[in-house]
Amino acid sequence: MMDCFHSRVFTICFGSERDLEQLGAFIRGFPVEMMVGVLINLKCIFSKGIYYGKLCFFLKIRGGWAMERKIRVLIAKPGLDGHDRGAKVIARALRDAGFEVIYTGIRRTPAEIAETALQEDVDVLGLSILSGAHLELIPSIIDELKARGIDPRKDLLVVVGGIIPAEDISKLKKIGVAEVFVPGTPMHEIIEFIKGNAGKKVVA
Repeated sequence: MMDCFHSRVFTICFGSERDLEQLGAFIRGFPVEMMVGVLINLKCIFSKGIYYGKLCFFLKIRGGWAMERKIRVLIAKPGLDGHDRGAKVIARALRDAGFEVIYTGIRRTPAEIAETALQEDVDVLGLSILSGAHLELIPSIIDELKARGIDPRKDLLVVVGGIIPAEDISKLKKIGVAEVFVPGTPMHEIIEFIKGNAGKKVVA
């Protein structure tokens, strides 16, 4: 049975259209353990990770993947901002709340952040910016995500923390940011927002 399952999955994946709808319909009735094995094999085959990432998003959001797992959060510090105490505090609090957290470290480029989000198959991207360059950096990160087949309005919850003027918050939300948390936001509000919205579409 396992051989037939793998064979059918790979036939669909290597078809002319690589039809995710067809793949989701086929595997939906199979045990989760079988899905995991296929995903591992697909990640090895699709070296750039782009199609694998799309498949994971499809299974979790549209295909009804029932695997229970922790919400995966990527905390990133874009640009030249070297102050990361706040980012580390957030990362620690999210871990304590039961999330799986990955921290990129400081001074990451938009391309590095987007690639890490793809390769790590995260549910949430948290961007910490104190430099004032949010209107330059965040659109670049959104563009890099889209270039990798990740739509922040459908596939990934993007949240921003830092010193963001009130008049800029709506601008960020228009391009796909789900929420902006300014200094002084209670930690429980951040945690509850992520729990309530990870995996959901962003409404413009």
